[in-house]
Amino acid sequence: MSHKAGFVNIIGKPNVGKSTLMNAMIGENLSIITSKAQTTRQRIMGIVNGEDFQIVYSDTPGLITPGYKLQEYMVKFAKSPFSDADIILYVTDTEQGMQNAGEMIPKLNYLKIPVFILINKIDLSNEKQVIAAVNEWQEAVPSATVIPISALEKFNLEKIFVLILENLPVSPPFYPKDEITDKSERFFVSEIIREKILLHYQQEVPYAVEVEVESFKDAKKIINIRSIIYVERESQKGILIGHQGKALKKVGSLARRDIEKFLGKQIFLELFVKVKKDWRNDSRMLKHFGYNP
Repeated sequence: MSHKAGFVNIIGKPNVGKSTLMNAMIGENLSIITSKAQTTRQRIMGIVNGEDFQIVYSDTPGLITPGYKLQEYMVKFAKSPFSDADIILYVTDTEQGMQNAGEMIPKLNYLKIPVFILINKIDLSNEKQVIAAVNEWQEAVPSATVIPISALEKFNLEKIFVLILENLPVSPPFYPKDEITDKSERFFVSEIIREKILLHYQQEVPYAVEVEVESFKDAKKIINIRSIIYVERESQKGILIGHQGKALKKVGSLARRDIEKFLGKQIFLELFVKVKKDWRNDSRMLKHFGYNP
């Protein structure tokens, strides 16, 4: 039997459930999931292997109008999947509607590869809204397959998986069969810490944060991790640490629990907060953090 492999790239506006979908499709929590928009900053790949197939899913930042240099880099990450995709999953929902699709309609119509338009969060909609959204998208992109889904409830995800397998090109695997992602353990540790900050702080603070794992030492019984949380202003540092350090201790405790679950080993986690003024507009700092344009 011939082997199939390909890149299945997930795109869409912020906060439509792209990360929830990818995590559900690969069975691992590789992408940050919060109710806040713009949580995914880089392109993250998740790999699903079978005896005769390899699916390389790609979760990307939401398509936005950039307001600072970091967001410019995020937009480049978001647009890059068009260049190497074998299959596109365009995720939307009944709330977004066609009016927010903008330039995506002609781009989706131009593609010569299979396009699946997934109308997510139907568990939060009624039947009339879902049917109207399906008809609207099918009319706008006639060559696409439009499918209503709930990534959270895993509704219709098996159908998507079958369609992906049917449309994968014949190819040898792109990655070793025992790999589940292209990112390092350090990257996911920093993402777990950033997720806790996104969940437990309000307004601008979570978006002004970058997390760097400065030290990752794997001993026999424990992994010692030292991580730096960067913010842009002293006031943000104070909010992040909290009174007598209680807020930062809570973030550390919650992050440690999930990191131990992810790595399958006991960890000792140290968190420190530093100020790097206006790092989101600093090309040198963005490159240091891995946001290469």
